[in-house]
Amino acid sequence: MKDIRINIFIALLKPFSKYARKRRAKTFIALMAPKKDMKVLDLGGQPEIWDDIDVKLNITCLNLPGIAKTRYQSHHNILYVTGDACNMPEFEFGEFDLVFSNSVIEHVGDDTKRKSFAAEIQRISYNYWIQTPYKYYPIEAHCGMPFWWLYPNVVRLFFLNRWRRNLPNWTEMVENTDIVSLKEMKHLFPKATISKEWLVFPKSIVAYHRN
Repeated sequence: MKDIRINIFIALLKPFSKYARKRRAKTFIALMAPKKDMKVLDLGGQPEIWDDIDVKLNITCLNLPGIAKTRYQSHHNILYVTGDACNMPEFEFGEFDLVFSNSVIEHVGDDTKRKSFAAEIQRISYNYWIQTPYKYYPIEAHCGMPFWWLYPNVVRLFFLNRWRRNLPNWTEMVENTDIVSLKEMKHLFPKATISKEWLVFPKSIVAYHRN
């Protein structure tokens, strides 16, 4: 039997995520003022994140092979491409009006990979919006455990080994997630404004820059 707690968490997460996306979209519109036909590079995203942005955009959605929901119906013009967001020589500066990333930087790898990810974003455009979950939100966004990042490594390993028996792919995702601290976000994006999204407590960190 699969882990009941995890299944319940995933089921409850869907409406919660939808609500959070709507709130985030309003903030994004207020701060970044997207205009019709703006060229956006979405790193590691899925098309539904753009549902609440009414103005029609030209979006290039870059993902690893087989990740993006390419059959999703959207009112935007979306081009799906495969690639590595930490190394994008196929894109030049000025090719996009904005680089966008929602909950991806914590999945790209170690600190060297995160530095490459951030450097590529700032190389491609002066304008960017990068969001990542806040490390100390009471419920961890990926595994649903309370205060997950405060557990000793041996305790986290105990849970991971337990989950791996029933949900190996999901456990691998959790295991390879490395939450980015507020301090690191400031270091990675020194010219950005760093803000927090709140849901009772700080829920996410956003680094954004609009030239």
